[in-house]
This record gives sequence, C-alpha cells and structure tokens, in this order.
Amino acid sequence: MTAAKLDSPLARLQALGLTLPPAAAPVANYTPFSRAGNLLFISGQLPVVNGAVAPEHQGKLGAGVSLEAGREAARFAALNVLAQANAAAGDLSKLRAIRLGGYVNSAPDFDSLPQVVNGASDLVANILGDNGKHARFAVGVAQLPLNAAVEVEGLFEILE
Repeated sequence: MTAAKLDSPLARLQALGLTLPPAAAPVANYTPFSRAGNLLFISGQLPVVNGAVAPEHQGKLGAGVSLEAGREAARFAALNVLAQANAAAGDLSKLRAIRLGGYVNSAPDFDSLPQVVNGASDLVANILGDNGKHARFAVGVAQLPLNAAVEVEGLFEILE
C-alpha cells in the first residue's frame, strides 16, 4: 500500500477499528443531506448502531448518562454524519469539515456540553486529518428523538 493510501480517511477508520456504516434513510419528510454548490449540509444524526440507539446512549447527561457515555454517543453520531457525507460526496477524501453542531440531551444544570461534543469533533478530526478541523457549537436541549443522548449535524466543503 502507498503512503497516500495509508493516510486516507478509510485507512484511518480501519486503524481505529471502525467501519463506515451504511447511510441511514430519513424517517420523516426531510433529506439526510443537501448540497448547495460545493457545500454539503448533513441533517442531524443520532448515535444509531445496527438500527437502534443503545441504552447507554439514551437519556440525559447529568441525570443518569455519564460524560464518557455522552462522548461515545457523540462519536457514534459523528460516524453516522460521515456515512451521510460519504454517500453524498462518494469519497471521504473529497471532504473538508466546516462546522459540526452538537445537541446534548441534558439536565438543566449540566455544563460539560463541549466535553460531550468533543467525542464528535475528535472523530472527525482523526478521520479527515487536516481537512477535519472545523468550527463547532454545542448546546443543551430538553429532549432528542428516540431519547438519544446526543445528535450531531455537519457542514462540509466538497473539494473538487
């Protein structure tokens, strides 16, 4: 394998022991991604693995869900964001992350929102390398679909 191949996003995924899941189909009246010129908007993704949100990734941070479980949930949600981006662009190496948004299902007094969303940011940066550096927001919300602990959305530039 060439050095470039070893340094590809897919090689980085494999080195982390991860595989890109199939891009999930929408469950309501929206598209999983939308392209405007060279910008790619990815709809919010939940930490769904094998068709379900694991029990440890459900509930509220600061009220039963640990910080580490929240980070892991954000990581799985970001993996699903990358799956959608790959489906849209055809190749992760054609992408540059612009911004990630993290919604954290949290108790009112939970203030470690950025630390939770670091799970998503770290994964995207590790997979995309220099193209994975991005702006970000992390907000606490009262509830998320399927009682998920985290939801992540993304904005990417398609490099052509």
